[in-house]
Amino acid sequence: MLKELKCTKFHAGDFLESEHEVVKEEPLSIIINGRHFVTTMISPQMKKEFVMGHLFSEGIIRDVKELESLQIEENIANVIISSPLKVLAAKKLIVSGCGGGASFLDESKLPKIRSDLKIDAVEVFKAVKSISGSDLHRITGGVHVVGLFDKESRICISEDIGRHNALDKVIGYGLTVNIDFEDTFVACTGRISSEMALKCSAANIPVIASKGATTSLAIEIAEKTGLCIIGFVRGERMNVYTNRERIVKSP
Repeated sequence: MLKELKCTKFHAGDFLESEHEVVKEEPLSIIINGRHFVTTMISPQMKKEFVMGHLFSEGIIRDVKELESLQIEENIANVIISSPLKVLAAKKLIVSGCGGGASFLDESKLPKIRSDLKIDAVEVFKAVKSISGSDLHRITGGVHVVGLFDKESRICISEDIGRHNALDKVIGYGLTVNIDFEDTFVACTGRISSEMALKCSAANIPVIASKGATTSLAIEIAEKTGLCIIGFVRGERMNVYTNRERIVKSP
């Protein structure tokens, strides 16, 4: 995850030749049934979980049973799925992210969240606080952190250069251990974009909370899918933007 590289530091009016730890960024190409599907830039850990979570959140697979084989060698993930026509039919609803924008939104294809989950506001504060102490983020300042939780405990925490990648990784981990996502929620460090909202909705995760901001399109998606979006979770304050009924307070 880390690589120490040379740099020139400027401090107190002087230049100093030094070294600094930076986060690794590597390409990963996903090949499905012999055809190139996508190449993305990720942090190198949890590659298997990323591939599983990405295919799931993109609608290529709806169950791990559809994944017949997954082999990763260096920067190539070779995947065999039972329904190869899904790759040809796949169409992204939202294209967004760092520096990106929405290309189109087909409301008729938006997933609907099926969950009765309600969580205490205290649990939201605890979850966001628990992902905020990342040593990797403290050292490099170059990763996002995403955590998957249920009401009782933390299920998985992932760090990646991209918040979307980190979310795919925790979703992929949940698939490997047969987690029922309708009873979970996500805490993250970065902005809640339209793609983050769509990935949670596709995975049937009913709540996402961040110490950062959200976007208008993410809120629009959440209103239509049943996702609860919470932003600016800091100290004892938070902004609940959608589906407020999912958050309760202790008596």
